[in-house]
Amino acid sequence: MLPSLPTALDALDWTWPEFEPYYAELQARPLDAASLNDWLVDWSRLASFIGEISSRVSLAYDLDTTNADSEKRYFGFLEKAAPQVQAAENGLTKRLLATGLEPDGLAVPLRNMRAEVALFREANLQLFTEERKVATQYDKIVGGQTVEWEGQERPLPQMRPVFADPDRAVRERAWWRVRERQLADRDALNEIWRQLLPLRRRIAANADCADYRAFVWKQYQRFDYTPADCESFQNAIEAVVVPAVSRLYERHRRRLGLEVLRPCDLSNGEWLRPAPPPGRAALQPYTNADDLLTNTTAIFTRVDPQLGAHFDTMRHEQLLDLDNRKGKAPGGYCTYFPQMRRPFIFMNAVGQHTDIQTLLHEGGHAFHAFESSRLPLVQQLNTPMEFNEVASMGMEFLAGPYLAASAGGYYSEADAARARTEHLEDALLFWPYMAVVDAFQHWVYTHPAEALDTDACDAAWRVQWLRFMPGVDWSGLEAELVTGWHRKLHIFRAPFYYVEYGLAQLGAAQVWRNARRNQAEAVVNYRRALALGGTATLPQLFSAAGARFAFDAETLGQAVSLMESTLAELEGA
Repeated sequence: MLPSLPTALDALDWTWPEFEPYYAELQARPLDAASLNDWLVDWSRLASFIGEISSRVSLAYDLDTTNADSEKRYFGFLEKAAPQVQAAENGLTKRLLATGLEPDGLAVPLRNMRAEVALFREANLQLFTEERKVATQYDKIVGGQTVEWEGQERPLPQMRPVFADPDRAVRERAWWRVRERQLADRDALNEIWRQLLPLRRRIAANADCADYRAFVWKQYQRFDYTPADCESFQNAIEAVVVPAVSRLYERHRRRLGLEVLRPCDLSNGEWLRPAPPPGRAALQPYTNADDLLTNTTAIFTRVDPQLGAHFDTMRHEQLLDLDNRKGKAPGGYCTYFPQMRRPFIFMNAVGQHTDIQTLLHEGGHAFHAFESSRLPLVQQLNTPMEFNEVASMGMEFLAGPYLAASAGGYYSEADAARARTEHLEDALLFWPYMAVVDAFQHWVYTHPAEALDTDACDAAWRVQWLRFMPGVDWSGLEAELVTGWHRKLHIFRAPFYYVEYGLAQLGAAQVWRNARRNQAEAVVNYRRALALGGTATLPQLFSAAGARFAFDAETLGQAVSLMESTLAELEGA
């Protein structure tokens, strides 16, 4: 019998000696058909306990990267517990597989476990820790970037609203201020890169993989598609989406009365939709965090009452940290506390409409956690990332019709139509940007010697940018263009974790298509798919949600056509 476990909150400073007896008991306990269920339940309890500790110490560091105690605790877990825990987990996995038993509901998890065992190498444990420690320095550098603006020191995420200012002169001044600050860290980020690549090459070599891309394909358990499929998807985006994006940018150029669009004309200064024309201020949906939470709860409830109840639980249990502040790590995500069976949303809200979209997105991840938490074993919760993002992007689409105040949301009918327009435009614009990031990483990890030269990386980024990103003039901004890869967190922190968003957006667009036909049925299918957790294959999960897992220009073209026709409808609203 597994000894009693404390709560994760009471064990945040544990190191391997405290964890080891629990693994020893499971490793020594007799294991056969009669004892298997109890053994699996106890293993799940232990894995949930340690998984929650890992989530909590990582989250605490992200909440305040300047807190020395949080950094010490996080690095202490990475160095003094994580490698040994991973080795022990591998030992239990091997023990289960050796029995040849296949309990109900574990066919897909067992497939994944076999892949994990085949990929596991003791020599990589310390390398993983080193890689994570180096990569966290990216967060520290980027999270510490600030500029002086209007007499105040501002973290860069707080400059996002300025990029949407209708006054082009203000945008341009802000754009240069931000880019100058980012370029000041060019050498430091290049040095992090030069440390990361050799580590990743060694990890792949230790696992007998031809290159790091091959390693990641196994690590991410991408059983249902190949690098060649990703290249097909890139080609489909080039053929179908890039022309649509060209049309979109041209409409905005004419509307703004400009000869050409420049990066400072875009609402994120890089690739999103253009800023509003003079006389049309950016959407300002809320003024305080309470409004953000109250109205978002109402929107989720309109999509589905149970989803609204899930979000209300998060509010009451303080499972959200939304506001941007100095020292907070960049980005937004939903993490999971498996012992509590609760999600937690982390983001950097600054009062823009993009905050609404981020919260809807991360809310979808949270609902995935709630719906799948009914599965008995934590080993059944390892869902493919490609479908995790259908949960989040699908929620953005499903929530779109309820953005108006009359439906519980934030806006007048006209501004709600504008918000939906902006969301659909951003969705179209995302696919080419995703293709740049994905194609760049395929180049990096199949040209590892060249990619150590950061000038070569700059040149490779430029090639892909010019291939996929038409309609915006970057002339005279060479340094700012070629260092775009520095501004994509995933390249440093989660290599190859980006195509998932593109594939998932295609799935989410199909969920949205279904909802336009029958909202109630589409939501039922959506929740049913979320509840499957990691017990089904990727094509099966998409199918359960009423979508097709695809890479082809025809399926993508159907989604693009629906987006463009809906944009035309909203323009006339």
